[in-house]
Amino acid sequence: MKKQKKVLDSAPWIWRIVGTLSILATLLLIFGFGYAIKDVIYPEGDTSLNSGDKAAASSDNQDEPAVVEDGKIRMAVIGDSLARGTGDDQGLGFVRRAGNILKDEGYDVQVLNNLGVNGLRTDALLTKLDEQGVRYVLKQSNFILISIGANDLFQGGQVLQGENPPTAESLSAALPETSKRLQEILKKVKEINPTAQIAYLGLYNPFGDVKELEEPGNAVVSAWNDAASAILDNEDNMTLVPTFDLFENHLGEYLSSDHFHPNGQGYEQIAVRIAQEYQAETPAEGSAK
Repeated sequence: MKKQKKVLDSAPWIWRIVGTLSILATLLLIFGFGYAIKDVIYPEGDTSLNSGDKAAASSDNQDEPAVVEDGKIRMAVIGDSLARGTGDDQGLGFVRRAGNILKDEGYDVQVLNNLGVNGLRTDALLTKLDEQGVRYVLKQSNFILISIGANDLFQGGQVLQGENPPTAESLSAALPETSKRLQEILKKVKEINPTAQIAYLGLYNPFGDVKELEEPGNAVVSAWNDAASAILDNEDNMTLVPTFDLFENHLGEYLSSDHFHPNGQGYEQIAVRIAQEYQAETPAEGSAK
């Protein structure tokens, strides 16, 4: 009886302890959730290349354009899985690799954020450009990289899984609408940040070593790059970074195991080309040399 009474006397304390722990766990969960969404609403970006102050960031001035007068290169990348760096065994992707190259050249570089999304197509990117967090990052940048279009043309690499290989005509069917959306994307990015240098990554043919897809793939990629170049040539502060020639004879060397995305070596080659294009377009600006 005494033992049973002792157990009953201790029951309230047990419930108090359980209740207190539950409250603490709930508070911890709320704090964790708030911390997790902070970067989505107010992204601070990748500061691993930041050798100076953080980009001016305040929730009170998100509608104000970035003021970049200190010579620092503020990079942001948006688009598909290439923008994200999928396939890079070091996880750097072309944006951080290009940042490292420019930094080695003496530039003061900060990668604000990587906004790449696996599988993203042109229609989804148009919608994404309306997101507050995305617009904020692009406004803070003065060098914006865009990779988009390959998933529209090659269905994310799924053309290899079809029983009948696609023809140049079937692959080209997506060109008119996709190139129209690319024009809208570039126009929208420029409206978000009229002063930034914008570099669009041209496409390569990842199936150039597949007999049935070499010729149609080359044809549709060439047509796409020509269409993109025609759009970019009519805009100030925009340039196309060609990649077709980089991969044309080096697919086995520069592609990852999925036979669609670059590996680390492939991303490094793209990064070198990006750094060259940046220095050619802005030889004296954005450098701390």
